Amino acid sequence: MFTSTGSSGLYKAPLSKSLLLVPSALSLLLALLLPHCQKLFVYDLHAVKNDFQIWRLICGRIICLDLKDTFCSSLLIYNFRIFERRYGSRKFASFLLGSWVLSALFDFLLIEAMQYFFGITAASNLPSGFLAPVFALFVPFYCSIPRVQVAQILGPLSITNKTLIYILGLQLFTSGSYIWIVAISGLMSGLCYDSKMFQVHQVLCIPSWMAKFFSWTLEPIFSSSEPTSEARIGMGATLDIQRQQRMELLDRQLMFSQFAQGRRQRQQQVKGGMINWNRLFPPLRQRQNVNYQGGRQSEPAAPPLEVSEEQVARLMEMGFSRGDALEALRASNNDLNVATNFLLQH
Repeated sequence: MFTSTGSSGLYKAPLSKSLLLVPSALSLLLALLLPHCQKLFVYDLHAVKNDFQIWRLICGRIICLDLKDTFCSSLLIYNFRIFERRYGSRKFASFLLGSWVLSALFDFLLIEAMQYFFGITAASNLPSGFLAPVFALFVPFYCSIPRVQVAQILGPLSITNKTLIYILGLQLFTSGSYIWIVAISGLMSGLCYDSKMFQVHQVLCIPSWMAKFFSWTLEPIFSSSEPTSEARIGMGATLDIQRQQRMELLDRQLMFSQFAQGRRQRQQQVKGGMINWNRLFPPLRQRQNVNYQGGRQSEPAAPPLEVSEEQVARLMEMGFSRGDALEALRASNNDLNVATNFLLQH
């Protein structure tokens, strides 16, 4: 995928893993084995308003009854796991809770506004499932994840690291007749919570005692092991291309290990200067060229790489320190996508 979501897998994302497994399993169970129980999970606002069936606000907004919605929302949650790694499980859960509660209020307001201003009576049943918080996550995704171009197509149009995520969101947005109400409610609730409007982030949050309780009981169940540092090597068309791909992979692994070592040493020092790891550990290609030169002395080390202040600012906007941003950009040769992936992973 094109998005900058760090390493693959669900390492350090137990809440995202639980949101992928539990609602999806229940959705499949209702669709295949218990179709007669689906009526209990219908998101019926008229029943909530007229018959005071408040329980439908909970049951109708957790499990998707449409398998297409289940599939799209699961893919989006997997890609949005980056926020749980960045903020922590408690803050991520607080955002989901806040957007989930606020979106229910916005659902009522939108339906009443449609009927009052336009005379349009919306259907009593809105799409069921954990959809509004998924749409709400597009707000921090748009604001805090840098846009990195991947390919240029049709002149000004280009494919970026975020294009696939927006396509999935558009697919989910167009999957039903009235899902646009849930989508707008989710975006409005995400905007309110992310901008800390009316201090909702302090009211709608997970208490520390509850976070500790779930961390002690459920996190061991849904935790994932740390992914290995090995990555799949691309299969080039020729042996030369395969060798080049292997050298690029080894260079990247060496660069990441050097950067991680630099961060560990800097954290142990109260005040320490930047370490030029490229000077201490030359890249593999450079060492390979030295071997082919027949024992000739290598050239003097190159001066430190100039780092774009714009890219440093973009990384700092994501919450990273200036020192980490400088080191990551220097180690990745000013590649913002690689630097972002590594900082989010570590």
